[in-house]
Parts: sequence; structure tokens; C-alpha cells
Amino acid sequence: MLMAVAGGMSAQTLEKMNWFNEPEKWNISKGKLTMSVTPKSDYWRISHYGFTVDDAPFYYAEYGGEFEAKVKISGDYRVRFDQAGMMIRIDNENYIKAGIEYVDGKYNLSAVVTHHTSDWSVIALDKTVKHVWIKAVRRLDAIEIFYSFDDKEYTLMRNAWMEANRPVKVGMMAACPDGEGFNVTFSDFTVKHLPDAVRTKWLRDNAE
Repeated sequence: MLMAVAGGMSAQTLEKMNWFNEPEKWNISKGKLTMSVTPKSDYWRISHYGFTVDDAPFYYAEYGGEFEAKVKISGDYRVRFDQAGMMIRIDNENYIKAGIEYVDGKYNLSAVVTHHTSDWSVIALDKTVKHVWIKAVRRLDAIEIFYSFDDKEYTLMRNAWMEANRPVKVGMMAACPDGEGFNVTFSDFTVKHLPDAVRTKWLRDNAE
């Protein structure tokens, strides 16, 4: 393991987060997490391919309630299925991962939603992109996933169910199912608390 920590980070201090499947080489400096992605690693359950794997690097913090999470992602994707993005996870049977995935020589915006079995949706891009921002908004029992190329204009790419009122792990994941690893950088990771929608409505309806 290679680790260096620098000050001046945002409220989501990276060095206070946790690893699931810690990679051999990673580094934190100036609010950025870089890692060498573990070869032959992925997250997937059962459907279509007939296998279950849960062994790719995931760097996370745990949050309850409703929130908005955002991260910037840049990677040197090389081979089929190289991927990096945000993951929101309850356990090995319930998680969402969304970001960039390299398939058939092209960059794709990719989302996998798993509730016992996994599904996969993609938006093919017509050009190579240096980076992408992924934003997730958790409200009640839904998580909306957005993407942006400039951190200004965001486009909805997926609306998925996630059990309400359950703590979730939120953070940065990368996987390399088919290759020998690649390097990826995550920056500007933030998680902003959103007031609970049901409680807010009750307080409003029952104001003194």
C-alpha cells in the first residue's frame, strides 16, 4: 500500500473513509484519491453471465437518511469492461454503481443496479472524455443518478429503487474484470445532507 495524506480537503475528509477490497497501490493527496485498480475484479450478481463477484476496490463512508453525493472521475481505461464510478451499497445483494465503462473500444456511461440479481444499462458516448462527474440524489426509496462533463449541466441517467431508511455506504469504486489493472483518479468527492422529505412535510403541515 502507498498512502500520502495532505490537508485542505472538504468536509468529506478522504483519510477518514474505509476500504472494502483495498487495492495494493493507492494514494491520497490534495483531495484526490488515485488507485491502481485490482486486476480481474468486479461487482456483479448472477444474471446473464451466471457468476457472482464482489471483489473490486471500493472506498467509502457510511450515511443514513437522504443526501446528494458527487464525484469527478478520470481514468486511463484500457481493455473491455474497465470501469470507474460511484457506488451506493447496502450489502453484497443491494447496490448501485454508476460511472464510465470502456466497452468495445468506446466510452459508455454505465449503471448497474443490483437487488439480488444485477442489471446493466449504458449510454454510448461518441467521443473520448477526459473526465465525468457523477451525482446521486437519495430521496425516500429512490436514488437518481446524473452525469455531467462540466459540473454545471447534469443529465439524468438512471432512477433506481433503494430501500428507504437504511444506512448505505457511499464512495468511489473501480473494477477491471478483463484486464491487468489501470489507474484512476477521483476528486471533488462530497456528500451533502438533505433534510428528510417526510419529516419536513410533517413539520410544515403541523407548524404551530
